[in-house]
Amino acid sequence: AMASALGFSPPAIFCIGLNYKQHAKESGMALPAYPVVFSKPPSSVIGHGDAIKIPSICHPEEVDYEVELAVIIGKAAKDVKEEEALDYVQGYTVANDVSARRWQLKQGGGQWVRGKSFDTFCPLGPRIVPAAEIPDPNNLELGCTLNGQVVQKSNTRDMIFSVKQIIAFLSQGTTLQPGTVILTGTPEGVGVARKPPLYLKPGDTISCHVEGIGELTNPVAAEATTKANL
Repeated sequence: AMASALGFSPPAIFCIGLNYKQHAKESGMALPAYPVVFSKPPSSVIGHGDAIKIPSICHPEEVDYEVELAVIIGKAAKDVKEEEALDYVQGYTVANDVSARRWQLKQGGGQWVRGKSFDTFCPLGPRIVPAAEIPDPNNLELGCTLNGQVVQKSNTRDMIFSVKQIIAFLSQGTTLQPGTVILTGTPEGVGVARKPPLYLKPGDTISCHVEGIGELTNPVAAEATTKANL
């Protein structure tokens, strides 16, 4: 399942929640004073073209999409200053922070990790763009289409905490090992905030794109159930 653009299993995947002003607004949440940090396990990573598989423990009206700019750390970063933070970036790719909203918000004990950790819930791709090709990661158009319809459209300049602020913040007291992936948050337009809500279902095609990197496209399927029908 690790055949993503990375070509390796990342030592850690850190994610930032509520990091776009308009997304915080649509979620009905106050702008965070500090970055909201959670993680996804390396086992959730898939690549461009791989299927997002909805597990049987998820409700049919639950699984959501989130286009994100992903940062790949190139050298060990600890206690990094903001003005030096981008020196530690190897490159950038596109991520989809697939999220099971009931598990995230109602069945996660107040923590988000569980609803974002299922197998296939971290598509990354289609390629890694070297950091030198993206001098300013906070001025990139990004968006998402579901079955060809635009559902998210924004720019990374709407981030509350910039890429360099995020790297500096995460590195305080914590070594970001080479290969660590950081998902920097999603803009507005997620399915759970829509009226009526819009969720991923088997047969869908979801495409996330970030300017200068490309398009990450994944079909959606139901996970083949292996448990006995009790």
